Amino acid sequence: MEIVFILLAFIALLLIVIWRPLFKQEKNQQNAELVASTQKGVREQTNIDLYHEHKSEIERDFNEGAIDEENYQYLLAELDKSLLQDVSATESDNNSATSTKPFSVLWPISLSIFVLVFSVALYVKQGTLATLMSSPTPAQANQQSAMSAEQQEQNRQEQMLAYIDKMQQHLDANPEDSEAWYNLGQTFVGAGEFDFAIKAFEQVIRIEGEHADLLGAIAQASYYKNNQQIDEHVQTLIDRALALDINDPSTNILLGMHHFMGQKYQPAIEYWQRVIDANKPGVNIAALQEAVNEAKKRINMPASSSALESSASQVVDGPQLKVRVSLSEEILSQLSQDEDKVVFVYATPTSGKRVPLAALKLMASDLPKVITLDNSNAMSAQSNLSSVTNVHLYAVVSKQGAAGIKPGDYKAELHNVAVNDNADTINLVINSLVE
Repeated sequence: MEIVFILLAFIALLLIVIWRPLFKQEKNQQNAELVASTQKGVREQTNIDLYHEHKSEIERDFNEGAIDEENYQYLLAELDKSLLQDVSATESDNNSATSTKPFSVLWPISLSIFVLVFSVALYVKQGTLATLMSSPTPAQANQQSAMSAEQQEQNRQEQMLAYIDKMQQHLDANPEDSEAWYNLGQTFVGAGEFDFAIKAFEQVIRIEGEHADLLGAIAQASYYKNNQQIDEHVQTLIDRALALDINDPSTNILLGMHHFMGQKYQPAIEYWQRVIDANKPGVNIAALQEAVNEAKKRINMPASSSALESSASQVVDGPQLKVRVSLSEEILSQLSQDEDKVVFVYATPTSGKRVPLAALKLMASDLPKVITLDNSNAMSAQSNLSSVTNVHLYAVVSKQGAAGIKPGDYKAELHNVAVNDNADTINLVINSLVE
């Protein structure tokens, strides 16, 4: 009950503050009237004494013949008139001293009513006294928590819908804003609208060209749309993304998660570790390292304390191909007049499906450069250089920045390169135009 007494004391204090000026005013008014009354009496008595004194002097002068009858009557009249003026002035001063505008009683009454009404309204809004003073039961607390979570989810959905509507209005006026299309696609993924998300990401590809992160984003949306299953369409998107960038975070994280959910922990570790080792901006390395440690724990492997330690301890097994990639003089002169282009270097099987067994992405301005193709550049743990004995090597300057060999690209190719025991550096000179 202490809180009730505190509230009542607080209301009483407010009422005292409100009414105190009125009571103080009344007391001051009474004192002022008393002082004015005393001063009035003193001044009136002084004026009367002066009147009699001056009248005696005038009568004395008249009896001694100093003034005649006419001046005698005139001076008496002026003396009477002066007395009346002094009395009027005294009365005016007294009224002025006591005529201060009083503090209206309506103000404290109005404020008091407001305080009481506000207190009652607050009490009614918060509940009864018993509700205020009692603690909620566990069932009530759980119900309130559930309602709160439901309200939060509803608020999140409303904010997401408002953002989607805002972005769509923006894109109606700015259809070439690729960043806005990408953000809209990510929002659609969060809302579970995967078809709309895929269309948004396709708009980004239309504007910017085909990039690994965009294909990875479409692969993720298609994966969730397909009930978290990798079908032929999703696998094609994954292959295209990894061909552009073997270390693409979105694609590798997707593959790692898929294998982890299927209890294939070793491949999951390899995909996630690839992203950790690449250490690209915008990737939550700490969260990925926790996921790797959890996968290792499930197969009784020692956990790594950091990405740096994992990277330092990792040893790539299997064959390695050292390739020196360069441009011919003719193509170098042509490219120097244009913006920098993407260069894809990859190895494919000599037979069967032409899925890259190892791939790297460079820029034309990086050339000439010696690179190493090995199992760390593989598209998957099952399809790598260790799975074949010979490969075809390609180096392609992409005109549109997309993987594959298309008309207008520049290329170099070398067939039937032995994978094992190949210690020499292989030269790939990009010197031909794709018709």
